[in-house]
Amino acid sequence: MISAQFLLTALVVVLIPGTGVVYTLAVGLGQGRRAAFAAAFGCTVGIVPHLAAATLGLAALLHTSALAFQIVKFAGVAYLLWLAFQALRENGALSVAPDAQPTTGWVVARRGALINILNPKLSLFFLALLPPFLSGNPATATAEIVMLGAVFMALTLAVFALYGVFAAAARTRLLGNPALLRWLGRSFAAVFAALAARLAVERA
Repeated sequence: MISAQFLLTALVVVLIPGTGVVYTLAVGLGQGRRAAFAAAFGCTVGIVPHLAAATLGLAALLHTSALAFQIVKFAGVAYLLWLAFQALRENGALSVAPDAQPTTGWVVARRGALINILNPKLSLFFLALLPPFLSGNPATATAEIVMLGAVFMALTLAVFALYGVFAAAARTRLLGNPALLRWLGRSFAAVFAALAARLAVERA
């Protein structure tokens, strides 16, 4: 049974804008609603490895292994910096422009998945978030973690999709203002760079 307390906690966590939300907004503004849905789906799928790690105890291993944590962390930093560069480029993957080149849903989703996969703090987050909401019965612990994780993923997909719909709706109003679009592109680049800097100083 999923408690109301878990639902509220998970919803608050998902609503807080993070890297996945920024990515979904950028894609929605740059390419429209369908691409935003693909971004939301990809970011949600990127949660699966971390949920599996928490279930199997690998998150604790990542927490105790400084080398493994650093490898995943700096891969994530490099990827976020690449996204920042793509947001700045006139024809980049995250360009917010009227003539931006459309990207297939598969590519958009894959990039979204990588954002979460390459964030080692997500495994540690699940390791801290889920145990307090378990029943305490060892026999059902794995099933409970999977259920809670599935609910968290469903909330993530729903909330990110709503962010994407909002961005896609705003896109139609912004396409006639090139100066504002350039400002948005630079803003997204700055946010991705700031998130990369924050991840770079994180410790296990």
